[in-house]
Amino acid sequence: MSDHTENQENYWRANVRLIAGCLIIWALVSYGGGMIFRPLLSGIPVGGTDLGFWFAQQGSIITFILITFFYAWKMNQLDKEFGLDEE
Repeated sequence: MSDHTENQENYWRANVRLIAGCLIIWALVSYGGGMIFRPLLSGIPVGGTDLGFWFAQQGSIITFILITFFYAWKMNQLDKEFGLDEE
């Protein structure tokens, strides 16, 4: 196997690991905070409603936005590491 092919496979593996990690975090926040942990969070008031509802409605959206920025930042690092950056 050539170095170029091995470099591509390592880059792809790192990218898939990053995507999987981001999706797991988003799923834990969306489903965990909104459904699984809602009974535990229901007694904590936030903005006129309980924290479980807030996680289900707003927390997953905010988490998705933060994960999007994190993914872009991390991909820039991966691109530099594997010599694929735009600069």
